Amino acid sequence: MVKKNNVLRYRINVKGVVQGVGFRPFIYRLAKENRLYGWVLNSSEGVIIEVEGESKNLNLFIKNIKEKAPPMAKIDEISLEEQEPIYYKKFEIKKSVRKKGKYQLVSPDVAICEDCLSELFDKNDRRYLYPFINCTNCGPRFTIIKDMPYDRTNTTMNEFIMCENCQKEYDDPLSRRFHAQPNACSVCGPHIWLVDNKGKLVNNENPIEEASNLLKNKMIIGVKGLGGFQFACDATSNDAVKRMRMRKNRPSKPFAIMVKDVDQVKEICYLNKEEEKLLTGSQKPIVLLERKGKLYKENENNIRVCEQIARNNNYLGVMIPYTPLHYTLLRSFDKPLVMTSGNISEEPIAIENEEAIKRLGHIVDYFLFHNRDIYGRYDDSVTKIFDNKVQMVRRARGYCPYPVKLDYHSKKILAVGPHLKNTYCLADGENAFVSQHIGDLENLETMNHFTSSLSTYKNLFKIEPEIVAYDMHPGYLSTQFAKETNKEVKIAVQHHHAHIASVMAENHLKGKVIGIAFDGTGYGTDETIWGGEFLIADEFGFERVAHFRKVLMPGSEKAIERPYRMAISYLFEVYKNKIFKCKDKETDNIIKKSGKNKLNNKITKDNLNNSEKDKLENKKLYKEDIKNKKSEIYNLFKNDSNKFFKGIRKACRDTELKVIINQLISGFNSPLTSSCGRLFDAVSSLLSISQHNYYEGQAAVELEMVNNESTLESYPFIIRKENYNQSVNNLNKYSIKKDFKANMISENRISKNEKSIVSINKNMIIDTLSIIEGIIADIKKGYKSSYISAKFHNTIIAIISKICEIMYKKFNIKKVVLSGGVFQNNIILNRSFRILREKGFDVFTNFQVPVNDGGISLGQAFVAHHIADKLRV
Repeated sequence: MVKKNNVLRYRINVKGVVQGVGFRPFIYRLAKENRLYGWVLNSSEGVIIEVEGESKNLNLFIKNIKEKAPPMAKIDEISLEEQEPIYYKKFEIKKSVRKKGKYQLVSPDVAICEDCLSELFDKNDRRYLYPFINCTNCGPRFTIIKDMPYDRTNTTMNEFIMCENCQKEYDDPLSRRFHAQPNACSVCGPHIWLVDNKGKLVNNENPIEEASNLLKNKMIIGVKGLGGFQFACDATSNDAVKRMRMRKNRPSKPFAIMVKDVDQVKEICYLNKEEEKLLTGSQKPIVLLERKGKLYKENENNIRVCEQIARNNNYLGVMIPYTPLHYTLLRSFDKPLVMTSGNISEEPIAIENEEAIKRLGHIVDYFLFHNRDIYGRYDDSVTKIFDNKVQMVRRARGYCPYPVKLDYHSKKILAVGPHLKNTYCLADGENAFVSQHIGDLENLETMNHFTSSLSTYKNLFKIEPEIVAYDMHPGYLSTQFAKETNKEVKIAVQHHHAHIASVMAENHLKGKVIGIAFDGTGYGTDETIWGGEFLIADEFGFERVAHFRKVLMPGSEKAIERPYRMAISYLFEVYKNKIFKCKDKETDNIIKKSGKNKLNNKITKDNLNNSEKDKLENKKLYKEDIKNKKSEIYNLFKNDSNKFFKGIRKACRDTELKVIINQLISGFNSPLTSSCGRLFDAVSSLLSISQHNYYEGQAAVELEMVNNESTLESYPFIIRKENYNQSVNNLNKYSIKKDFKANMISENRISKNEKSIVSINKNMIIDTLSIIEGIIADIKKGYKSSYISAKFHNTIIAIISKICEIMYKKFNIKKVVLSGGVFQNNIILNRSFRILREKGFDVFTNFQVPVNDGGISLGQAFVAHHIADKLRV
């Protein structure tokens, strides 16, 4: 290699989030400081630098690329190649270069930086109170980008021609607005105006101040924000918030609030150092914080927001302003604002002005519009601090589309995710791009959001998937979407295995783990509804080792909406054997055997021995007994002397009660479930805490909120064993064919070691009826709900601990993975972690993706890759 006058030349490729974060001007300044020459440019595969100079200066330059990178840059890799010097005369920033088939990571949107904030409120600055102020260190990114590389022409800012002053900043390598693509000012950039809910202009010189005045008069304002519309109203006014709830048809789900600064947050909520850092960082998400003046220890002097914000909840979702528009609005209003998604419940947020008038005009009184188009639809992210780390509850603004980093080279996979809290995942190489929160796929609008967002991701990251992964539930719209694609290889992944796999993917776990998946609903391999599952799982398959006792869900989906239906189902299980003459359990196996043999056309009733015949006869009596005892069961629930049924009876009318009893007796439209979430619902109903789930998990959340932390007792539970119906070595191994088959059957091409994932011949059943019986006894004794709730929570934690001990003794596995919506419960998650760690387990859960169904798609992609890789498809 030529080294003339001690001059070297390097070509450097920097990969990561290095576009749209001020990286090129940073490199320009760094080169100047070190008296180096050459150029830097953006390309579709990263930032490319050619730099030439003395070796000592080059070494310092390379060292400082990583150490002094702009705050929003995330460098994944720096590669360099030495080349023959060509003696550049200057250092310059070249035009971007697009390379076919290559992609570059895209920065999420960034909250306003301190420099811009200072200018925003500086009366002498030319951008004083300009609500779109930004620079290379902050402002919109993913919500305005249409294509890569990240240049103004590829963003929605392309239609705004910069004025002379802005252009000068944009062209000046020493300015922090050098090549800041959304750079603008009030002369040349986007602007804001106020309209009523019909779209009629409200003439005013200062629309933000006027909006603030309307908020003070309890009006509801639709604010066009960074990633879509938000609804704002006075968070201290019960009347305003009640009206928002009524118009939005959102009776109970907590609203997020926005307050002007950390000092105001501290007046409302407790705030530790980690939470404050998260709240004020560059993402500025919604943070779940413990409110002062807890629900059951109210102190009027401490409560600064009205109770309507988050009824029956000890936590508030709090954020501080993250755009100049928010700062300007809060500066005028000076009180906490409700700031919630601008949508109709279960639909995606609106992003266009005309769309907002059409869809949201009946909810708001006024709109605050602007003319910077939103290309990527984004909700606010919701987070909390657990184990001193940031844990996602809803992953969106500020975090997407930054990928989850994998420790393997993934095939090109699309995982379409679940039905509720949908996200999808596009995996390629070491990157798993988990989409922003899409929502519940229950209407055309959300499904359109799913497909349009997916199209954007595929275009930006140049990923055309070769494999599609999906949930096994045949009724999910995401499943139907996957099956209708023209991809050759499609792989179904069981819901709870995907939950566990999502934790394994983000924690880089391989091999067998004890997987505990507790949630509300997931389609099981036996076609029942799972949700209280203990699995032995790895990246290829899983074994169901233990689960909660199955009970009927009378009315199926209605049992999810109305927790009292689950309470009645559990009570039916508890009381039926005391009411009926004979016990059905004793005959069930005989009936099963008889039925099975009839199916095989080998054995009929004649094949049963005398004892079995007697029991079968007993079953007939049992069925007849049921018919005769319907009225007895009905009276049991109707009898006012059973005061512990009063909450249920108040919610459940006589006609519905009769329907439920018929459903429980006949099994009509009443699938079996082992769901832990449904057990929480039943207990919440029994304690008359919540009889309806107006939002997902409401009954369980409110049950958690009344928990008395000082209670140490728990309820007894029974662990029974159940025979497998087939050989365990043939269970739960995915097989696939190119035209899709993903049955849970044996797969010859899976190695012997993988087949032996588990070799037990008994499945453990956690019989929850003793818990219900204990709760009923405590209710009859008059114990408070807070005490019973605490005993119930302690019982669930004791079950987790006990089953893990048993599984460790059996399988010698120390890694425990916790996932599923139930682990959003702070009591269950915190104490499970603590107790399992004390027992020597290595415990893992989700942090980068939500522990609820929002993380499912990552697990699907993880499993699909490893199966396809093993089977070489």
